[in-house]
Amino acid sequence: MQVKIFGLRGCFFGIANMILVKRLRERLYSALLFQEISFFDTATVGDLTSRLGSDCQQVSRVIGNDLNSILRDVVQGTGAIIYLLCLSWRLTLSTMVICCALATVMLFFGRYLKKAAKLTQEFTACANEVAQETFSLMRTIRVYGTEKQEFGRYKQWLMKLADISLRQSAAYGCWNTSFTILYHSTQVIAVLVGGMSIMTGHITAEQLTKFIMYCEWLIFSTWRIGDNLSSLMHSVGASEKVFQLMDLAPGDQFLSKGIKLRRLMGNIEFVNVSFRYPSRVMVPVLQHLNISIRSSEVVAIVGLSGSGKSTIVNLLLRLYEPTEGQILIDGFSLRELDIKWLRERIGFVGQEPPLFRMSIISNIRYGCTRDTNQEDVELAAKQAYAHDFILSLPDGYETLVDDDLLSGGQKQRIAIARAILRDPDVLILDEATSALDADSEHYVKGVLRAVRNDSKAKRTVIVIAHRLSTIQAADRIVVMDGGQIVEIGSHIELLHRDGLYARLNKRQTDAFA
Repeated sequence: MQVKIFGLRGCFFGIANMILVKRLRERLYSALLFQEISFFDTATVGDLTSRLGSDCQQVSRVIGNDLNSILRDVVQGTGAIIYLLCLSWRLTLSTMVICCALATVMLFFGRYLKKAAKLTQEFTACANEVAQETFSLMRTIRVYGTEKQEFGRYKQWLMKLADISLRQSAAYGCWNTSFTILYHSTQVIAVLVGGMSIMTGHITAEQLTKFIMYCEWLIFSTWRIGDNLSSLMHSVGASEKVFQLMDLAPGDQFLSKGIKLRRLMGNIEFVNVSFRYPSRVMVPVLQHLNISIRSSEVVAIVGLSGSGKSTIVNLLLRLYEPTEGQILIDGFSLRELDIKWLRERIGFVGQEPPLFRMSIISNIRYGCTRDTNQEDVELAAKQAYAHDFILSLPDGYETLVDDDLLSGGQKQRIAIARAILRDPDVLILDEATSALDADSEHYVKGVLRAVRNDSKAKRTVIVIAHRLSTIQAADRIVVMDGGQIVEIGSHIELLHRDGLYARLNKRQTDAFA
C-alpha cells in the first residue's frame, strides 16, 4: 500500500513538473518577445536561449525531484520526532541539538550552492554564445584560420565552469563529512545517555533499541532534507535570472492601443528629430532632422556609411523612439497610432533580409494579414524577379529555405516579393538591391515608375541605396552627412549644385569606368 502511495505521489509530481516547465517557458518566451528592440541590442542570443533551455529545466527539478523528496522526508522526520518524544524527551533533546547543528551546516551549504549555481548558469550562457557565434560564422573562421582562437575562447569559459564545479565538489565533501561526524556523534550520545537512563530506570533496554532505530531514521531524514534542499537552492540560483526576465514589463508600444486611421495616406514628417542609440548614448546619430515626405512621393536617402540613413527607417518603423522631436504620419504622432495596424501597412526590405527555415511560399506570405492565394504569391514573385529561379528549385515554391540553397540576391528578391504581397501604403527599401545583379536591380526602378504611372499602385516609397543609379528617378533625393541633411533635390538638381551628392556620383562613375 505504501509503495502504491509513493508511486501515485511521484506520478502527480511528475505531471505538475511537466505543467510547470511548459508554462514557465511559455511565459518567459512571451516576456522576451514583447521587449523593445533596445533590449535585444544588449542581450545575447546565446544567453536568452540558455535561459529558455537549461535554466528552465533546472527549475523543473524543484517540483519533479526536490519538493517531492523534501515533502516525504519532512513527514517521516516529523513522525520520528513525535515517537522519540513519547519514548524519552531527554534523549530526544540531545538528538535535536545534533539535528540543529546539521541544519546550520545545511543552511550555509545551500546558500553557497545558490551563488555557485547563478555563476554556473551565467558561464554556461557565455559558453553557448561563443559556440553559437562560432558555428554561425564558420565560413569566416575557416577563411581566416582562427579555429584555435575560437577554441581558446570556448575553453576559457569551460575553465571557469570547471573551477566552479571544483569548488562545489569541495563544499559537498565538507557537507558529507559534517553529516558523518554528527551521525556517529548521535549514536555515541544515544548509547551513553541511554545507558545512564537505563541504570536510573527512566527507560528500558527495549525502548533504547527503538530509540536508536528511530533516531537513525530522523538523522537520515534530516540529511536527505538537507541534500534535497541544497539541490533546491541550486535550482533557485540557476532560475533567478529566469524570473527576472519574466518580470520584465512589455514595451510601451505593446501596452497602449493607439489610433487606427480609416486609410493610411503616407504623409510622413520628421519634426526636429534627434536620436541616440540606448547602447551608445554619448554618440548622436541624428541631429535636429526635419524632412517632409508627401503621399505617393518617391524619396531616396543617400549618404556615407554612418550618416544615419537606416536609423531614419528604424525610427519610422518605431523600433526605437526619438530622443527629441516627433514623427508625424498623416498629421498624427507616431506614438498615437496603433503600431500593429501601422506595420501591417508598411512594406520593408532590409539590406540582409532574414528568411525563416520554412517553405519559400510561407516566407513570402510571412506577416501578410490579407487573404492571398497561389496566384497572388506568384505575381509578387514575378514583380520581384524571383519567380523563374523559384521554379528552378527542386520543389518550387514548397522548397525549404536553407542558407546554402539560396544566394544573397535570391534571398533579397524573396524579401521584396514578401513586401509586395502585403500591398503596403508605404514601401521602404533599405539597401534592398545591395546583393542583386544588374539584371535584377532595375526592379526598383520599375517600382518607382509604377508609383508614378499606375493609379492603383500609388504608395509612398522610401529608398535607401548606395548605388546612386537605383534612385535617379526618385522625386526627391535627401543627402545626409553626420546625422544631418545637407542637400535635398532631384538627381539633376543635385548634380548641378556640385555638392556631396555630385561627389558621390562621380566616385561611383569613376569606380565603374
